Amino acid sequence: MMGLTRQYLRFVPGSVFGVVGSISGKILFLNCKGTKGRYAATASCENVNIWDTKTGDKLLTLQGEKHEVTCTSQHHNAQQIAVGYADGAVRLFDLSSGRCVVTFNGHKSAVTCLSFDSDGMRLVSGGKDTEIVLWDIINEAGMFRLRGHKGIVTKCHFMKTKNILVSSSKDTMVKFWNLDSQHCFKTLVGHRSEVWDFALIREDTQMITGSSDSELRVWNINWISSSEINDQSLPVMKKSKTGNDDDEELNNNEDSSFTCEKFGTIIRKGKSRVISLQVDEKEAVLACHGTDNIVEIFKLCSEEEAKKRLMKRQRKERKKLQKLQEMGNEVHLDEVTSSRSLTDEIQRLPVLKVGSKARGIDIYMLKENIAKVVVLLNNNSIEVYTSDIINKKDSSLCVGAIKLPGHRTDARTLTFSSDNTSILSASGETVKIWNRSSQQCVRTMGCDYALCSILAPGDRHCIIGTKTGKLQIFDIGAGKLLESVDAHTGAVWSMSMSPDQHGIVSGSEDKDVKFWDFELIKDEKYSQTSKRLTLVHTRTLKMSEDVLCVCYSPDQRLLAVSLLDSTVKVFFTDTLKFFLSLYGHQFPVLCMDISSDSTLIATGSADRNLKIWGLDFGDCHKSIFAHDDSIMCLQFIPKTHMFFTGSKDKTVKQWDADNFQKILTLQGHQAEVWALAISPNGQHVVSAAHDRSLRLWEKTQEPLILEEEEEMEREAEFEKGLASGEQPVIPGEVNQETGLAGKKTVETVKAAETLMEALDVYKEEVTKQDEHQRECLVTGKELPLPPPHPLMTPYSTRCPRRYMLEVIRRTKSSELEEALLVLPFHYVSALVKILKIFLDLGWDVELSCRVLFFLLRIHCSQITANHSLLPVIDQLRRLTLERVTKERDIVGFNLAGLQFLQREFNSREEVALFADATQRLHERKKRLKKKERALLVVN
Repeated sequence: MMGLTRQYLRFVPGSVFGVVGSISGKILFLNCKGTKGRYAATASCENVNIWDTKTGDKLLTLQGEKHEVTCTSQHHNAQQIAVGYADGAVRLFDLSSGRCVVTFNGHKSAVTCLSFDSDGMRLVSGGKDTEIVLWDIINEAGMFRLRGHKGIVTKCHFMKTKNILVSSSKDTMVKFWNLDSQHCFKTLVGHRSEVWDFALIREDTQMITGSSDSELRVWNINWISSSEINDQSLPVMKKSKTGNDDDEELNNNEDSSFTCEKFGTIIRKGKSRVISLQVDEKEAVLACHGTDNIVEIFKLCSEEEAKKRLMKRQRKERKKLQKLQEMGNEVHLDEVTSSRSLTDEIQRLPVLKVGSKARGIDIYMLKENIAKVVVLLNNNSIEVYTSDIINKKDSSLCVGAIKLPGHRTDARTLTFSSDNTSILSASGETVKIWNRSSQQCVRTMGCDYALCSILAPGDRHCIIGTKTGKLQIFDIGAGKLLESVDAHTGAVWSMSMSPDQHGIVSGSEDKDVKFWDFELIKDEKYSQTSKRLTLVHTRTLKMSEDVLCVCYSPDQRLLAVSLLDSTVKVFFTDTLKFFLSLYGHQFPVLCMDISSDSTLIATGSADRNLKIWGLDFGDCHKSIFAHDDSIMCLQFIPKTHMFFTGSKDKTVKQWDADNFQKILTLQGHQAEVWALAISPNGQHVVSAAHDRSLRLWEKTQEPLILEEEEEMEREAEFEKGLASGEQPVIPGEVNQETGLAGKKTVETVKAAETLMEALDVYKEEVTKQDEHQRECLVTGKELPLPPPHPLMTPYSTRCPRRYMLEVIRRTKSSELEEALLVLPFHYVSALVKILKIFLDLGWDVELSCRVLFFLLRIHCSQITANHSLLPVIDQLRRLTLERVTKERDIVGFNLAGLQFLQREFNSREEVALFADATQRLHERKKRLKKKERALLVVN
């Protein structure tokens, strides 16, 4: 056996910071800590951040796994939040602890919408796979899936008054689903383009839909009673022959008790498509926004207000008609409109102009006339507004914003401080200094579009190379710009600090490499007593092509310059004489670094290749196809020959330049990686990406062996292929409109394997115990029990039946049905017989019945054809009825007892309240009498 020749230490994911809200997810007001309208939840890559909109602080982070958050939802009375992910998973989090309670897997692609029912006991999710899945939150299991849409599902919503689900999709359809029969009974096709969102208002009697045009369509929903249906005077609904009429409706089951007719349209001020429609809990205000920076607010008038507005409009029309009559025109006062119009019910309020394009909104009524609107912007910030819905004037007011914890644009450069405690990041508009341990932003300074950065010796000043060709010098302590040097006529792509720390070198698109020295000068504007830092230009090296990257060797003997012609030129630093030319890349070298012993140089290119060169002779040691996209950043770990690379393929990888092997792949970024930096002590790595996140990777003391890492990657690929394979064919499932809620995953496959293994162990242990009993009968002695199977030891039992029950109990409820689905039939037969024993003994009746009924539904034909199972099924028919009836009686008795206790408690509270009120009345009378006596004494 070959010994361990080299030991590596593992880097693990640390904190994710710099993201206020990802544009992939929306924003949501949370009912948290007993308050509503103060805390807001936003997606932060794979996590969910909960912000205090009053103070701007982060309250909690709900940790995800690998995939990006795509949607969130919360029931207004629950302390749980549902989060949908890009891989199709739905997770429920407990807001008090921040812990994931349950994970549902049902969608093949990203989850696009989530919604709770009015009781908060069911959850519906829609996805990019065009399917809708209903989940039972109490049972922590899937109920069923609904198929019918031909495009991405954009919104799902439960009706409050009936067991009906409404869904919209990019296929231009709005569908109404009867959840009792799991059937779509009406399809609304009155839209010419994608339906992006809708809102149900006025106790589900009206629906507002938003599509890709500038109209909001309002629909009246009516339920006709049976007596009205029999009335011959009612018109019969017919299918329209034209395909483009806005009022066209399809009635899938010819059920004329339900009508959905177009009431009118509202013309939006925004011309782009609707992103979201939000209605507050009291259904008093509707907020709408598109892809621009306008948020439109509409007041939903109550019945009394609508009648008043109608009467006011009728009075105005009568006055106009009377004036026309006086002028001699033939008009009749009967021409006054008597029916309510859309303007009577929905009143337009002044629009909110937000700071950037809106990506998500939520609304909450603080008071009867004040609406609070929180807006997630596409520039990684949150703004909070209040609007007076009664005052017709422009009364909107920005009452808060969360901008400090992130850049408005992508961070393009990163630098660690010399003491490893601070991180500098710069983007298109600001430079930020972060505390590494707390990830708090301690300083923000405005700058031009930054491309590269350096911290000056002492970490009190930073120098930023900009897209406009300037070198900007900042005083970090004072948080202000000291000087802006017009260094180049093109973008400054790269800077490098000289190893003696006396100056820097800059490379630009203007084909110049310029050398600068640090100098302290007097500046009265800066200080009367101390000097400030500046840069003095000393030398210029003219190149034939645009300079993309410059790098000093740590011994300050050589300077490497990457050019647009895909070559790297190496010069002597002192004389600027040409030394080496490194050529071999097909596309320009975008990043490079030299090892701390000045013997190796690593280059990363847009051709996705990584090359390692020797600096003695310029020979290429190795060329590695490293990433699936352009390599954007590269840096050696100090005092080692190991280095990190970041790429547009969303990964960060660690390499060994001695044996040319990949050590580790760090996955987590959801978009292209732009920059990375390694701390001087080599313990921390920070990376920045297009997803606006800054990620910290920390070195641990856990050893890493390359062979084991490669084996883990192969297993992960195998499991991924296993889970993404063909879904099993479900016997007896003929209806194409519905299906099982879950899907096959690695977890469900493992659960099925555990269940089959437990059935084998059960059979073996029962056989062993039967043999032991026979031996005892033959010998007439009590022989010692044989040792239990080793797999039964973790379950703390010797009884095979108890062991089997514990295995079923420990299978996650959300994975149970999918695990049962892949069982071979001979295991199903054995499990049915075991379930009969459980029901006979009265063990976990609810779980046993759930497993039994699912197996009977799926394998009905095979079970009925198996004669050996018929007596068992006949006994189960009697047992299930008896046990379920008994369980129902117990639950009913307990419920009646709890209701009695609640009534007793309420009556005592009422008596105590009446007694307290009487006591307060007596005390008030005593105080009045004392005042009267005092007045009499004074008089």
